[in-house]
Amino acid sequence: MRYAQGGGLTDERRSFREKLRLEAAERFQHGDENADIAHDLRISVRSVQRRRKARSQGGPRALASKGPASLPLLGDDLFAVLERELLKGPVAHGWPDQTWTLFRIKTLIGRRFHKSYTIQGVAALLKRHGWSCQVPARRAIERNEAAVRLGEGDLAERGRSVAALDAWLVVEDEAGFSMTPPTTRTWSRRGHTPVVRVRGRSRRRLSVAALVCYKPGEPSPLIYRPCPDARPDGRKSFSRKDYRDLIQSAHQQLGGPIVLVWDNLNTHLTAGMRRYIADRDWLTVFQLPPYAPDLNPVEGIWSVLRRTTTANRAFADPDDLITAVRRGLRRLQYRHDVLDGCLTGTGLQCEPP
Repeated sequence: MRYAQGGGLTDERRSFREKLRLEAAERFQHGDENADIAHDLRISVRSVQRRRKARSQGGPRALASKGPASLPLLGDDLFAVLERELLKGPVAHGWPDQTWTLFRIKTLIGRRFHKSYTIQGVAALLKRHGWSCQVPARRAIERNEAAVRLGEGDLAERGRSVAALDAWLVVEDEAGFSMTPPTTRTWSRRGHTPVVRVRGRSRRRLSVAALVCYKPGEPSPLIYRPCPDARPDGRKSFSRKDYRDLIQSAHQQLGGPIVLVWDNLNTHLTAGMRRYIADRDWLTVFQLPPYAPDLNPVEGIWSVLRRTTTANRAFADPDDLITAVRRGLRRLQYRHDVLDGCLTGTGLQCEPP
């Protein structure tokens, strides 16, 4: 088979096919039937017939690999140059946003190397060198990468201290869930767009605060509390008292000292919360760097919840939303592998003493 612009089989695949042809040639010498050879080598009978005919006409050399059908327009050395240009980002090459498309890469190849590729050829070139089309992760423009790196080192050191002191590493985060689901699909007649009635108000209907707890050799508990609906002061988010009660409940459930890691929410930094932390010798608090959700394993829990329980669903009323979120969190409480995977996804770990 011959493919344009250097496509086709890799060196490993060509070597594998050559090995199959040589094995078939040995079977020819023993007088085996074509059907038996095709069954044992897991190839078609027609392929065995072609190889038998080629061997009878050209001898064993006719079954040897002839190498690639054509050389790629961009070899490994040139692709290394292209890869460095791609890592600079589309903005550095004059495009207004930060997404690479096959057409833009095709244009970049023409500008940089004066070689013409098709869209299909660009896709094959990228796949051969380990590239794929992916959903990018988002990072805030205000994020300070130097502070995040320091925060990663502090968290790793704190994780070793947690293990040495036989304490629990507890990470906190809160999230809001609205009546409108992330994605919704339903069946309808072709050409008639279905209509799903949802709440028109965009404000969130449910807030949830969660604590995920880690300790070497122990299953990882998940402790959560929804935001109370009715408040005398009309507050719609968690207050200092709510966070205090959540931490106290976690301490009673875990039965040991806690090293708490959370973000820089203004409620976490109030004078009353600082006094509460200072009065508890079993509680140590560590602040995450600003704009660093990738260091918080609870963010992975929210992601799992939105991709499973609340995805592709239109909620009838707020009670339906609350019931669905509670059910999803209760299921995650028994999935300790998922909770441990959320910590692994941050690149952090609790090392044993």
